[in-house]
Amino acid sequence: MFAAIDLGSNSFRLHIGEYVNGIVCVVKSAREPNRLAAGLDRNNVLSREAMDRGLDALKRLRAILDAYPLSDVKVVATNTLRIASNAQVFLNDAEKVLGYPIEVISGEEEGRLIYLGVANVLGRPEEKRLVIDIGGGSTELICGKGQEIERVESFSVGTVRQSLSFFHDGIIDETSFQAAVLSARSQFEDAVDYYRSCGWTEVYGSSGTIRATAEILAINRIGDGRFTLENLERLKMKMIGTGRLNQMKLDGIKAERAASILGGLTILIVLMKDFGIKVLKPIEAGLRMGIMWDIYLMSTQKDRREESIREMLKRYHIDEQRAIRVANYALSIYKQMNPDADKFLKLLYWSALLHEIGIFISPTNYHKHGAYLIENADMAGFTSREQRQMSRFVLGQKGNLKKLNGIMTVPDAIKAVLSLRLAVMFQHSKVNFKPEKIKVRVKSRIEMTIPKEWLDLYPTLLYWLERECDWWEDVGITLTVRTG
Repeated sequence: MFAAIDLGSNSFRLHIGEYVNGIVCVVKSAREPNRLAAGLDRNNVLSREAMDRGLDALKRLRAILDAYPLSDVKVVATNTLRIASNAQVFLNDAEKVLGYPIEVISGEEEGRLIYLGVANVLGRPEEKRLVIDIGGGSTELICGKGQEIERVESFSVGTVRQSLSFFHDGIIDETSFQAAVLSARSQFEDAVDYYRSCGWTEVYGSSGTIRATAEILAINRIGDGRFTLENLERLKMKMIGTGRLNQMKLDGIKAERAASILGGLTILIVLMKDFGIKVLKPIEAGLRMGIMWDIYLMSTQKDRREESIREMLKRYHIDEQRAIRVANYALSIYKQMNPDADKFLKLLYWSALLHEIGIFISPTNYHKHGAYLIENADMAGFTSREQRQMSRFVLGQKGNLKKLNGIMTVPDAIKAVLSLRLAVMFQHSKVNFKPEKIKVRVKSRIEMTIPKEWLDLYPTLLYWLERECDWWEDVGITLTVRTG
């Protein structure tokens, strides 16, 4: 049994589920509305009040989590916590309250997970589809076929900002609506040509805002009740007719969701009109379902991160044989040092595979270029925290160690850095490396034993070992090399 939590811009949502007979079954859901995005000021500073609302919501979600025997929990944060300049203040407190790490994911990763949830619920491997998710702070558009994503984009327009920016004091009129629609149109205009031509046959809406809008159309018998542009325009006129947000008398609109529905409608009208969408189909699947499928697939070794690494190897023309050789060297050395946990095993291996990625930019300081690429690339399946960790490993593959700052206080991280540095050194010195030929121990100091003949067979090895001793000494760690 596993759990997925989405810290969205409009509400925090929880799914608890389990994999049964080929499907992920949801056994518990919870929603905590808090309009986090409404707490952002013009400088994207999140207010203390908004943070406290969020922490209170997390306390309630924590109580639900504690009632289930969970094998894995994944918590992601989306647009508001992507852009808030003081997001880390909230995240530090939130992780303490929730008891689990929180990953701030990119808009593209959010889109990937949304599509993963939708595709696994739908099946239909030959269907070409467009998936739309309108959140409180951003909108994701994903075009794909079956399980495969062809294009994913995240746009910085969402329900909360649309509502707050254009319907001041809750006043709804034609002028405000047109201004909101024009603003939304400006966000999507560069993408229209592609999405109109990508050949989808069906369009699905995965967000709560879209599902709620569909329910309003049906309950109030607006037009024929379908999700079409004509019916959205009719809903728009009914909303304008009420005049004010707090006077909306449509069935199916809860008071706390009225502003989101209004903001979302301005975006939906643009998408339906400009993208030529005739009928949109709401679906009960999206980010949280995608997170749960991601957890399941990782546990069965169908890890999307492996595919991302292969894509990076290909894109940056990395010598795959050299990369695999260094990765195997690094892993064998690391395991010999008996790390306390398996936390860094995969990250070390993937970092080693990508250790020369920076050569694509320049052979000079390639480790710095590589670190930058890894930290900032769109690597599907990876969290920003994982990419930062891999970036630090790649940066630390050679040269001085002071640049690694905080990670040198974590024993397993020290072992991982040492493993990669030695693997790269042996590769550059053309050592005929065999794991059983060396011994490495790390406690208060590093002790390494290598075959004596290596110093005669590989002329540059002694030079690099002496430099390595100096670099470790610079960060207060003694490295002793013996021959035997």
